[in-house]
Amino acid sequence: MVGHIGALLLGDARLPTGGHIYSGGLEAGLMAGMPPGRIPDYIEARVRTVAVVEASAAVLAHRVVQFDLNCLEDVHVALLARTPSEPLRAVSGMLGRGLLRMARRLWPDNAAVAALMSIDRAPMRPVALGTVASIIGVDEAAVARSCFYDDVQTVASATLKLAPIDPVDTVEWVLAMGPLIESLVENVLAVESVEDMPAFATPEAEQWSLNHAGETRRIFVA
Repeated sequence: MVGHIGALLLGDARLPTGGHIYSGGLEAGLMAGMPPGRIPDYIEARVRTVAVVEASAAVLAHRVVQFDLNCLEDVHVALLARTPSEPLRAVSGMLGRGLLRMARRLWPDNAAVAALMSIDRAPMRPVALGTVASIIGVDEAAVARSCFYDDVQTVASATLKLAPIDPVDTVEWVLAMGPLIESLVENVLAVESVEDMPAFATPEAEQWSLNHAGETRRIFVA
């Protein structure tokens, strides 16, 4: 039961980890000229690339908490290598720090929390998410789904602040991603080590993030 509740908790935007500051790159994309009508395509593109990489990292972090905490930083380094944009690394670390703050408060003596704290920079969100999920008994498949859902819902909810969209439309977008997410969860669970982690590049979105970091008038940090 705790694991089921934990999975719901990790997918809840009200979790106090700072998720409201992030648009999943949507604001940067719209500022670069992406038409609002392409937002569903943007969501799908992220699901097939960014979210697959991050879900893989979260699942691997979940596993090493169970079997070898010494490998947690290896997962983190592998994810950093697959995130070439420093602004995107920074915002992921900001969100990961929020999860770590919660974990330190709730499980101050847990060895996995100590391992997360020992990483030499703010832990990226997927690594922190996988670690926390393991601590509270959320299974690997639920961790992967949580990563995918969070990515989709982040963009969908940010749309309501950035574009003239009916909120019901964004709900439809999230639900429409369900079958694709389920198929990709199987792929993510098949990743066995950091050497197997996907490394999908999103050069346009990465450039958008670099441009966005220099903007002085914006709603979201990325």
